[in-house]
Amino acid sequence: MQVITRVERPADAPATRRVHMAAFPGPDEADLVDALRRDPAWLPGLSVVAVDGTGLVVGHALLTRLQVGDGDALALAPVAVAPEWQRRGVGELVVRAALSAAEDAGEKLVVVLGDPAYYARFGFSPAGRHEVVGPFEVPDAYFQALPLASYDGGPRGLCRYPEPFVAV
Repeated sequence: MQVITRVERPADAPATRRVHMAAFPGPDEADLVDALRRDPAWLPGLSVVAVDGTGLVVGHALLTRLQVGDGDALALAPVAVAPEWQRRGVGELVVRAALSAAEDAGEKLVVVLGDPAYYARFGFSPAGRHEVVGPFEVPDAYFQALPLASYDGGPRGLCRYPEPFVAV
């Protein structure tokens, strides 16, 4: 498998959209990424793509700003891999690269709404263990948090996602 990860470039936007459109049954995730690009929550250095040996974008992981209580944190969403590259480790590569970039940027905490069996491999655990509450009514195991190296016990409290998430 010849895949590398790198920060998404503005010229990658159409290819990133194609990956999301192929990976999901409808346009919601692709539209969410496009809306987040126009939102103050967008952090360009935390949008990571996986590219194959020809330079084709085959995966994407996005971290954007959200609020937890009175502090800043990050939301991991969405994550997408082109169908022909799924179950080959590409999703794990882009998520790890995005989390590493967040750590390098001095971020403290990342939250995700997703499969606990999948996200546990990155160190995510139920957000309630970190006194973080999600705005969605889902089983506790599915709303998860990952403290990064700069984590100092906070932020804590209710998550407030940026408007594009609310609109989806």
